[in-house]
Amino acid sequence: MRIVIVGNRGMLGTDLMSAFDRSDALLGLDLPDIDITDPSQCRERIPPFRPDVIISAAALTAVDYCESHSEEAFRVNGQGAGNLAAVAQSISARLVHYSTDYVFDGLKPEPYLEEDSPAPRSVYGKSKLRGEELIRAASPEHLILRTAWLFGRNGKNFIRTILAAARSGKELRVVADQRGSPTYTRDLAECTARMIRAGCRGLYHVTNSGACTWHELAVRALDLASIRPAGIVPVSTEDYPLPAPRPANSVLANTRLVRDGLPPLRPWPEAVRDYIGDM
Repeated sequence: MRIVIVGNRGMLGTDLMSAFDRSDALLGLDLPDIDITDPSQCRERIPPFRPDVIISAAALTAVDYCESHSEEAFRVNGQGAGNLAAVAQSISARLVHYSTDYVFDGLKPEPYLEEDSPAPRSVYGKSKLRGEELIRAASPEHLILRTAWLFGRNGKNFIRTILAAARSGKELRVVADQRGSPTYTRDLAECTARMIRAGCRGLYHVTNSGACTWHELAVRALDLASIRPAGIVPVSTEDYPLPAPRPANSVLANTRLVRDGLPPLRPWPEAVRDYIGDM
C-alpha cells in the first residue's frame, strides 16, 4: 500500500509514520514542503507519489488561538481538508481525516454517537466541522475519525503541561466539570492503520476507552509520574475562563468501531501510564 501522511511532523503524524507495515510505502509531507491551504501545492506534491491512501493529520489545533483567528482556522481546518479531499478524489485515493469531539455542544449527558447532530460552540469546533462537510462533498472515498484530548510523545499536550507545572512548585488549578476521553496518539495511529487495512469508510468515533475530567486526568498523571504538587485544586469552568468555550461533556461512544468487530482502544489510564513511562 502507498500512503501519504500530511502533517507527519506533528504529534499524531509522528506516530502515524511508525504505525504501518514495512511493506507499505510511506511519504511524509509537512510545512514547508506542503501548505494544505494552497490547492496548487496539494495537486503538485501528492499525486506524483501515486498514493492509495492520503492521511490528513495537519490541522490548527490551538483552540483559544482559533477563537481570535477565525479566518485562519477555517482556511486550515476547513478549506485545507477540502483541498486534500479534492486531490484524493482526482487520483482515486482514500482520504483519512481526523476531526474532534468539539463538534458537539456538550449538553448531552451520555456519550455522543456518530449519528448525533453536531452543534459546535467554538471557532475551532466549527472549522473542524466545516472540514468534515467539505470532505463528504468532495470525496465519497473518505474515512473521518473524530477523536479527543490527544496526548503523545512529540508535541505540546495537557499531561506534559501539568507535569511541568507541578515540577516548578506551582499550585495547580484544574477544571473538574468537563468530561472527555484522553487518547494516546500512538494508540490512535495503530487503530488508524487497522481501519485502513479493514477497508473502513465513513465516520467513526475513536478514543481510548473510558472517560474522566481534566482534574482526574491530572491527578492520575501526577501519581503515575510520582510527582507531589504543591496543591491540585478542582475548579469549575466559570472559575477558569478561557477565550474559547468548551463542551461540558465531549465523551465519544466508539459505537461503529465495535460494530465492525475492530478492537476498542485500551482504557485511558493504561495509555497514560505507558505514555509517562515513554517520557
